Amino acid sequence: MRLPIAIGAILVASVSFNAPVMSVPPTNGVQTEIASSNLRQLKINQRLWNQRKIDSYRYKLSNNCFCVPEVRGPLIIEVRKGRTTSITDANTGKPVNSKLLRQYSTIPRLFNLIQNTIARGESELTVVYNSQLGYPTQINIGNLAADAGIYTTISNFQELRKGS
Repeated sequence: MRLPIAIGAILVASVSFNAPVMSVPPTNGVQTEIASSNLRQLKINQRLWNQRKIDSYRYKLSNNCFCVPEVRGPLIIEVRKGRTTSITDANTGKPVNSKLLRQYSTIPRLFNLIQNTIARGESELTVVYNSQLGYPTQINIGNLAADAGIYTTISNFQELRKGS
C-alpha cells in the first residue's frame, strides 16, 4: 500500500521540478529607473532644442500603428514662428485633418507627448533623439506587435529661413 503512495509523491515532485518558470514583470524600482532615465534624456534633448531657437521648420512624420490611414502618413508638417501652418500627405500633397495630428504637429508637442507618456508610467517607451538639434527622430510607445503601440519616425528635418 505504501509503494503506490511513494510513487505518486515522486511523480508529483518531479512534475513540480519540471514546471516552466513564469516570467515576472519588472519591479517598480526597475520601472522607476527606466522612467527616470527617459525623463533625463528628454530634458537634455529638450534643452538642446530650445538653445537652438528654431521656430520655423519642416519635417516628415510617419506613424506605424493600427490607426486611421490619415494619421499614419507619411506626412509633411510645416511650422512657421512656432505655429503649425500645414500638414499634408507626403504622397499626394493634399491637406490632412490637423485635429487628428495635434500632438505630432510641432517639435515641442512631440516633447510633450514623450513627457506625458513618461508621466502615465507607460512601461514601453523608447526614444531616439537627433544628436545635434535634440528633436526626437523615433518614438516607440507601447507594444506594436500586440496592436497596442505606435512607432513614430521624424525625418527630413529642415530649418526654414525667412522667405523659404
